[in-house]
Amino acid sequence: MNPAEYAKLAEVEDRMWYFRALHGRIEDQLAASLGRQVAILDAGCGTGGLIRRLARKHPDWRWTGIDVDPLAARLARERVGESARLAEGSVTALPFPDGSFDAVVSADVLYHLDDDAAAVAEAFRVLRPGGIFVVNVPAYPWLWSYHDEAVGGRRRYRRAGLTALLTSAGFSAVRATHANLGVFPLVVARRKLLPAPKGGSDVALQPAPVEAALRTLAALENGWIRAGGGLPFGSSVFAVATKSRPAFPGEKPKRLMPLSDV
Repeated sequence: MNPAEYAKLAEVEDRMWYFRALHGRIEDQLAASLGRQVAILDAGCGTGGLIRRLARKHPDWRWTGIDVDPLAARLARERVGESARLAEGSVTALPFPDGSFDAVVSADVLYHLDDDAAAVAEAFRVLRPGGIFVVNVPAYPWLWSYHDEAVGGRRRYRRAGLTALLTSAGFSAVRATHANLGVFPLVVARRKLLPAPKGGSDVALQPAPVEAALRTLAALENGWIRAGGGLPFGSSVFAVATKSRPAFPGEKPKRLMPLSDV
C-alpha cells in the first residue's frame, strides 16, 4: 500500500466511523465466542488500530500483530506500545507454530493479497482446534474504483466467494453477512458516479455531524448483527469461521454469535 495511505490510516482510524464500526463487529464476535486469557492474532495489523482499541477494553486478551510493510509495523509499535507482541512478516507465511492462537482476525487484508487462499490456509494452520477466524473484506467486484487502486487492492468479494474460500481451507460453521448497508448508496454514488478525488482513497474524517450520523447508523447495524440478524447487501462482507475439533464426551458446544447467512 502507498506509504501516504498508511500515514492517513494512522491519523484517522481511532476516530473515523468506518473503523469504529469494523472494530466493533470484530469485538462482538470475539467476545461472544472466546473466554478470558486467550491469544489473538491480528493478521495484517496495519497501523495497529484494532489492537489499540480492543486491548484497552479487554486487558485479558493477549494480542499479537503482524504486517509485511515495515512502515505499518513501525507505526503499529508506536501506537500500541506494550499492548501487543508485534512482528514484521507476511500473512501468507506466518512465523508462528501450528495451533498458536484462539482467534485470528483479518480486517480488510485478504483484499490486498495476490494469494488470498494461502493467507486463509495459514490462518487455519495457526489456529487451535475450536478457534475462530474473523474476516472482513470489501464487497462486489463491480464496485471496484479509485479507492481500491489507491490502497493497493487486488479484488473485491462476493459473499458466496468468501464463504467458498473459507470452507476450501477446512473451516466449518462459516457464517457471513454483508455490512455497511446504510451507507451503501452513498458509496456507490461516490465511487461510480462522481469524479475521483485528488486525495487518493476515501480514508478521511468527515465533518463532525456527518461522522456522528454515520457512527449512529453503523451502531444500529452492528446491534442487528450482534442479535443474530444479517444484511442482504452492503459495502463489506463480514464472516466468522471455525476450525472444528472433535467434541469431548458431555462437552457443551462453544457459544458462537449467530450471523445470518443472507
